[in-house]
Amino acid sequence: MIEGVKITPLRQILDERGKIMHMMRCDSDIFQGFGEIYFSCVYPGAIKGWHIHTEMTLNYAVPHGHIKFVLYDDRPDSSTKGELQEVFMGPDNYCLVTVPKLVWNGFKGFGDEMAIVANCTDIPHSPNEIQRKDPFDTSIPYDWSIKHR
Repeated sequence: MIEGVKITPLRQILDERGKIMHMMRCDSDIFQGFGEIYFSCVYPGAIKGWHIHTEMTLNYAVPHGHIKFVLYDDRPDSSTKGELQEVFMGPDNYCLVTVPKLVWNGFKGFGDEMAIVANCTDIPHSPNEIQRKDPFDTSIPYDWSIKHR
């Protein structure tokens, strides 16, 4: 696991009418402040990445569909420098992934429907504190193809 990344299982309350899916509470140990919440939708097979934030902490949950969420640590002083981490997210693995600033991340949709990725950030988005790379940039040693293990 990459230093500073936290995975928190999230509660779902189901009954015959449907369900409630929790995401974030202000009294949670994870909560650092509210900046904004937005939803990113991704089609199966599409890749959104890579990006890194210099100031913002991300809190991702996937209430609909499925993604392969990938993180890469190239922080010079990190104990996990050079490590990759994959988290498969969706309603069947409903969790909150907290991503500290300066950790590269991206995701790929999979399955047969569009995924909805919710992100509750600790500060409002600013184009001045984000950097992007092509998903196939070789400076991040990751292959987005399906792995048949």
